[in-house]
Amino acid sequence: MKVIETKSPEETKALAQEIAQGLEPGEVILLEGDLGAGKTTFIQGLAEGLGVPKDYYVSSPTFALINEYPGRITLFHVDLYRLEPKEVEDLGLEDLLDQGVIAIEWAERLPFSFPKGLRIRIEILDQNRRRVVIAPLEGEKS
Repeated sequence: MKVIETKSPEETKALAQEIAQGLEPGEVILLEGDLGAGKTTFIQGLAEGLGVPKDYYVSSPTFALINEYPGRITLFHVDLYRLEPKEVEDLGLEDLLDQGVIAIEWAERLPFSFPKGLRIRIEILDQNRRRVVIAPLEGEKS
């Protein structure tokens, strides 16, 4: 487990860009944190790090549920905020694994896990500062 404190949204994005450099297709980023913690900001940084073109606006897919962004590796951005665990199973997230990296906001609502990737919890310290707790998924039951 690794704990990093960021002091601005830009630092949160830069951390995500750095993490993106080591990602491979089939990996999942499970994002947890309160409303306004910076989960979407983090995913914007992931998108930049994965080479998503700047003309793509990365926003939370609260109503679309899954947004797909092309890049060096395709990024699937998933938002589970409005879903119950039984509804999540119908999304077919496992089918996306071999197609790119999956970043899931509100991963607390996920009724299963994935074998490869990271669990990232973003905690609000104050208006700009965040504590980012990063742990590998290896060994979690799916």
